[in-house]
Amino acid sequence: MTLRSDRAEPLGPAAVPNPAAPPDAGPAGSALPAELVEVGGPADPARSVGPAGQARAARHAGSAEPAGAAGSAEFARTADRVRDVLRAADPEAVWAFGGQDGLIADSDDGGGTVHDVGALFAVLALWPVIGSLVAEEVLRLHTPLTAYGDEAAAGTPVGTTTHHLLTHPGGRRTAHTAHAALTRLTEHLGGGPLAELAATRIWQPLGMTGTRCTDGGLEAPLADLGRFLGGILGPSGQPVPRAWTAESLRIRTGELTPARGLLWRPGPHGTWTYGDTAAVWVAPRPRRWAVLLPAAPRGPLRAPFREAVFAR
Repeated sequence: MTLRSDRAEPLGPAAVPNPAAPPDAGPAGSALPAELVEVGGPADPARSVGPAGQARAARHAGSAEPAGAAGSAEFARTADRVRDVLRAADPEAVWAFGGQDGLIADSDDGGGTVHDVGALFAVLALWPVIGSLVAEEVLRLHTPLTAYGDEAAAGTPVGTTTHHLLTHPGGRRTAHTAHAALTRLTEHLGGGPLAELAATRIWQPLGMTGTRCTDGGLEAPLADLGRFLGGILGPSGQPVPRAWTAESLRIRTGELTPARGLLWRPGPHGTWTYGDTAAVWVAPRPRRWAVLLPAAPRGPLRAPFREAVFAR
């Protein structure tokens, strides 16, 4: 399947982060119309990862992650590094990391606790549903929203495109404005509420049975987040098309800095991330992902956590 937009844009591997951009530092610039711009010792694998984690690690023999006993030992060391980082900074933080087959280690020790992941709604629902509409050729990234009707373009400056909104610069207020516009567009083209579109098109096919929208947001267990992020990294390309993932995880903002993909932004160690407090990372080449849901007020936790998971 070839992803089409209004321009001939070659598909390619995940981009190398722009060296001029502050690593993993925040939202990137784009051509959005001005109106919308405002560390441990030797590890015991059985103790660190546990039986469930060892079983998960064994499933990664066919992935780019280390396999077998060596893989289990490395995953155990990674889990210990994460615990060391969080023990001092935020011991109540919720975290997980894994690969294309799901969870490897997590703060719930394999339990099914449901967590508030409302801050990740855009990447868990909006981004993949937009990708499915693009794959169906219902939506094109560089077509002005006005081409889809007044309802789809409501509240946006003339000339605004989906690409503009997905690569928006600025802080939370600008992000909220862009995501609201994208939600209106997606619901208009998809023919229903975004939560229902995400459930039927993305979450149910991935087996995310514990993920549900609430009156005030979104809840999910870590295992479901692993199914989603592992699905992005896996070979099947379903239900999130591989072409959409490849297009999203490359720099789409030219020479503007900080660099930005489609909703995602690049970081060190080949990672791509979404979120400023609650956050997710994916690294396509080692096929590893991570989730962090801090309990403490926002602080300098993202970088140490990312280093603990992805630095080799």
